[in-house]
Amino acid sequence: MAATAKTILPEESELNVQELNVSWPVLQTASVYIGKACEWYNNEFMLCREEEGDPRRCLDEGKHVTACAMDVLKKMKKHCLEDFNAYMYCLERSSGTLDLNKCRKTQAALDDCVKNNMNIERPPFGYFCEAKVHNTSRPRPPPRDEPIIFPDPTPGLSQDVPREKAKYHNRFWYKS
Repeated sequence: MAATAKTILPEESELNVQELNVSWPVLQTASVYIGKACEWYNNEFMLCREEEGDPRRCLDEGKHVTACAMDVLKKMKKHCLEDFNAYMYCLERSSGTLDLNKCRKTQAALDDCVKNNMNIERPPFGYFCEAKVHNTSRPRPPPRDEPIIFPDPTPGLSQDVPREKAKYHNRFWYKS
């Protein structure tokens, strides 16, 4: 979506929300739990963006996603801080690329803590790639107009035009 002089932008007060001011290792450590706990809010936000075609109409849904992620991080800090820090430091210091395979013991300890205290179970591998049906209470947007189809600017060239032989190599090297 391109912004023009006629584009109406939301007020700054509508855009203000407490942001997740954390580093990459913290997000990497908490990402699976945030994804699982905030799945419904995230799906609602993505559905809104897809259906509306204008991200300005989905500000409230985006605020709910951010608030949910903030809530998960606060609960993890309250209940599982030691295990969280151990796993995060292992990810951060074991390799330069945050490899997960070197930190499976600290990951298992954090998984147990989160499951026991926050009732969030680590989803199986590939869970977030699965197709899911999202039930929403949002009204369905009106159908979009048919896309504009532009005619081909240049008419097709006829294929029976005589061609001279290639000087150095086969003209159609990929067909030989």
